[in-house]
Amino acid sequence: MTRQLVIDVFFEFICPWCLIGKRQLQKAIQQLKQSHPDVEVVIQWRGVQLLSHIPKEGVPFKAFYLLRLGNAMAVRQRQEQVRQAAKSVGVDIDFSLIPRMPNTAKAHVLFKNAVKYASATLSDRLLDAIFTAYFHHSEDISDTATLQKIASYCGFTDDILEKIFAEPESTFISADTGGKGVPYFVFDRSFAMVGAQPAQALYQAMLEALEMQEQCA
Repeated sequence: MTRQLVIDVFFEFICPWCLIGKRQLQKAIQQLKQSHPDVEVVIQWRGVQLLSHIPKEGVPFKAFYLLRLGNAMAVRQRQEQVRQAAKSVGVDIDFSLIPRMPNTAKAHVLFKNAVKYASATLSDRLLDAIFTAYFHHSEDISDTATLQKIASYCGFTDDILEKIFAEPESTFISADTGGKGVPYFVFDRSFAMVGAQPAQALYQAMLEALEMQEQCA
């Protein structure tokens, strides 16, 4: 008999730790499939806009981080820390190639609306593609045409894209209105973990959530 384990993942497209956390979660899920083949993991991706104050056209990336961290040395140290963490999960991020820090409102609206028309596999492909567009190809994910191109590349047909972009703008979580920081993982609505946790820690959290399921059955 198949059991379900629901994991809510709060994320932001411009947060490299969310991309790293996603890769760690994938590793943990593969580990769970081997140890508990009867468990179906259901991921519910929940977008959080961390920087809603950024103008719609975005701001220069280097200037943003210099202002945020105070000096060039602090920026280099933070980016190197992130690059090493990303490399550990097979992701190469070159911050020097990213020209702008975008406003992610449109990307969150696209993803939330697209999920209504997509399978879990297609939704995951779109999420990965938006991360890739920003961190690997330095694309402007605040631009509607860019987002349409990304969704089309993922396999969304023109008629579905027309429906997606005709949807009213869905509300999403803002860090200004109760967001808890990202990435943020909630296991079976029972307990949570914050940050880009190692795969082993996420796997252990899944086991604990399953144990709680059994105790409550």
